[in-house]
Amino acid sequence: MPLLLAIETSTTVCSVALFNGPQLLGTSELQIEKSHSSHITVMISQLVENCGITLQDLEAVVVSGGPGSYTGLRIGSATAKGLCYSLNIPLLEVSTLHGLAAQVVAVTPKPSRFLFCPMLDARRMEVYLCVLNSQLQEVEPVAPVVLDASTLEDRLAEQQIVFMGSGAQKFKELVAENENALFVDNVVPSAITIGQLALQKYEQKTFEDVAYYEPFYLKDVYITKAGKSAK
Repeated sequence: MPLLLAIETSTTVCSVALFNGPQLLGTSELQIEKSHSSHITVMISQLVENCGITLQDLEAVVVSGGPGSYTGLRIGSATAKGLCYSLNIPLLEVSTLHGLAAQVVAVTPKPSRFLFCPMLDARRMEVYLCVLNSQLQEVEPVAPVVLDASTLEDRLAEQQIVFMGSGAQKFKELVAENENALFVDNVVPSAITIGQLALQKYEQKTFEDVAYYEPFYLKDVYITKAGKSAK
């Protein structure tokens, strides 16, 4: 079973988790704005020590690849790449949005009945979102969207969608009367979920190029107003 270190720094949450294959060995999490850089390496060192291993035992590092905070993603990416370079081990990436959705899919009875839409808050009425089925396959790709009452209205007319993440509350106010819009509160990015989703990628050897890897900085994309579907 591979020893995987997972790193999540895409939002205000800074978390790390250590896995032996599918088994969670330990995790550490802080929710402190704009201080990931001063905590992440200490958190990793303490976690590895508490689990009774060394960094040299790691077989891969997985990083939450965004979208999210530019600074947070940069810190997580730099930390992960530094470890991979120094230890000569592969780098894996898992979408931050997929990680959010996976948490809700895992606790939803008969999840195939629903679509899942993770939303990360940007600014004003802007969010980063995608829409996934219960197998975490994208039916609407990751995109920056300005929310209004018509966002995803075609899909909401056909099927129930479960929304979660820091941007979902803004949308909840716009679709309060729509019975097909369901919301799960207090779902935040987690290194645990990132690590769980990374195992299949490791087995399939879906590795990133450590030299050229960059996380998904959506802030560089011009954000437009969404119409009937996320675009």
